[in-house]
Amino acid sequence: MNLDNLNDLPEWDDERMRELNGEEEGDEWKPNPTSDACKALYKKWNEIIVMLRGALNDIGDDEPGQHDASFIRDQQEMILGDAFEVGAKIRSSEAGSLYILKMENAAIIRKNAQYIKTAMLGMMADDEVEETYCMVIRDEIDNFRALYKQWIATFKKDEFEDEWGLFV
Repeated sequence: MNLDNLNDLPEWDDERMRELNGEEEGDEWKPNPTSDACKALYKKWNEIIVMLRGALNDIGDDEPGQHDASFIRDQQEMILGDAFEVGAKIRSSEAGSLYILKMENAAIIRKNAQYIKTAMLGMMADDEVEETYCMVIRDEIDNFRALYKQWIATFKKDEFEDEWGLFV
């Protein structure tokens, strides 16, 4: 783990994001509510990953009354895997402007965040994570959800049709 970057996610790069969105040089002054909301969402998720890594770092040792260490490690890896996928989906949703792709990423983000909240309760119930850590992470995911709602409210439906009929 890189101690300069405790979450191992790449830093947000405004210039790169503008480039991926096809914005011209000199367009920096133009307001972009979706990009601004996405950046805030990404920043909050970075904070959550740091908390998750801290809470999950010391678990998995075989102690009397605890689950098998390999099961706990698997749980830990699934939680962190879903957390890193959220970060990737936030960034990739900003790398294009198709409504369908933004909504697909948003659905995956929501599913993963909800899973992490639930999984943390399970880890707490099994005495693998302290209640305080669990509740702080759950509260931060609730704060993330508020930013998420602001972010998806900026999505603009386009003329492209969802062939699967989900995001109509």
